[in-house]
Amino acid sequence: MNDLRTMIWKEWKDFLWSGGRSDLLRPLLNIAVLGFILPLAFSQGWINLDSAPVLIVLFTPFMFVILIISDTIAGERERHTLETLLASRISDRAILLSKVLVTVGYNWVMTVFCLLLGDVIVNLSQWPGQWEFYAPISLFAVLLILCFLTTLLAASGGVLISLKSVTVRQASQTMLLGLIIIGLAITTVIKLLPPGLTASLTTSQIVLTIMLVLVVLDAILLVASLLSFQRSRLILS
Repeated sequence: MNDLRTMIWKEWKDFLWSGGRSDLLRPLLNIAVLGFILPLAFSQGWINLDSAPVLIVLFTPFMFVILIISDTIAGERERHTLETLLASRISDRAILLSKVLVTVGYNWVMTVFCLLLGDVIVNLSQWPGQWEFYAPISLFAVLLILCFLTTLLAASGGVLISLKSVTVRQASQTMLLGLIIIGLAITTVIKLLPPGLTASLTTSQIVLTIMLVLVVLDAILLVASLLSFQRSRLILS
């Protein structure tokens, strides 16, 4: 546990300040898109959590994780800092989990902040006479859970790809290709489902099924990443 706390603190500092002022562009871009531009564009539909805003809220942090996570291992390898990290006494599990947790935590907290800011922006832009919050609140809670699971999926799969990649560019290209393949696979599965299956399910059942699938995929990718992180092999590579 001490190793994990140490690595989370190290990764958090590197994540926020390793690039200097340019690192400020990541949160500012996130806030600008999810906190200002989209809430103003969708207006009341943003607070009502229409289908389009929900999909955007899920997709945007997912893409941010994909863009960031490629630097976890491949970036350390390019900067020649991976050898120093592996030479320390910190456990392999703490090194890998810290990179996943910091990436997921940052994007999830940023998404929550942007959603709260978006609510303020919509209310101020069209004052309805009373303050409105996301409705229904249960859907807002489900959205936050799904956002966490999707970002964890991107981070777990991304760190696994980064482990196998020599450069950050190669890792990014592989992840984008994987995203296309996943999209095609999901489309194919939906088309192969019996026509009456989705109609017979309630919205709650569909959401719970999606959550269960995401939890299983997250667990598989995270375990695969932990098993693939072998210090001796990484040092030789």
